[in-house]
Amino acid sequence: MSLRYKGIFSSATNIGKVRITNEDQAAALTNFAGDIFLIICDGMGGQNKGDFASKTALDFLVDSFRKKRKTPMFLTKQWLKVALRKANSMIYQQAQSNPTYKDAGTTCVCVIIQGEKMLVCNIGDSRAYRYGYGRLEQLSKDQTYVDYLYRTGKIKREEMDTSPDRHVLMNALGIYPSCSSDMEVLPYCGESILLCSDGLYNNVSESEIRAVLATDERPDQKVNMLIAEANANGGSDNIGIAYWEAIGHDQNR
Repeated sequence: MSLRYKGIFSSATNIGKVRITNEDQAAALTNFAGDIFLIICDGMGGQNKGDFASKTALDFLVDSFRKKRKTPMFLTKQWLKVALRKANSMIYQQAQSNPTYKDAGTTCVCVIIQGEKMLVCNIGDSRAYRYGYGRLEQLSKDQTYVDYLYRTGKIKREEMDTSPDRHVLMNALGIYPSCSSDMEVLPYCGESILLCSDGLYNNVSESEIRAVLATDERPDQKVNMLIAEANANGGSDNIGIAYWEAIGHDQNR
């Protein structure tokens, strides 16, 4: 006997208070197999390069997910690896053939929930969180130079927020001919899942995020509250959020 969770999801992006373009993309959806897919792409490269990269990646991955058949998690993991390679190639080849898109790239964090398992995948520094029983836990690992320095013991945690290297990415989608990603399959027990770009977590503390998620508001209202809080705290970057909240489950044999 296995459980398949039912729930409500919401996603939104916002330009913030400083940027002149919005390079963030966000989506939350389900497919005919009953799987849940959350994704954030935060583009980089300046001008129209970042929004090209993030939109290309998200549109392709969302379209591929909608067509995906019901499979066990190990095959879902393989499907995602192939889909990411194709998205990476689409961005990279366009950047090589068209100078307008030279150096275009994007972060990509996504979560696929299948029954009592979830697949967490990350490229770059957008984040995935799990919220339940009053606790907010970061599931993804930031692929930044400052995070590398911390993990290798070269700097202390309290130095990370002020390091001049804190925005330097170690990985992105579309920058190189091939791509790599962090993937992990974790148990899923009905927790809320929040994905966001750095425009949220750089402007809203984890305690503030936790306070919003603890309210009785609808998921779309929680997403709007988080965006409003990020902008109230400076809105220093685009803000992208995808959010899932379970409300029950079905039992499947």
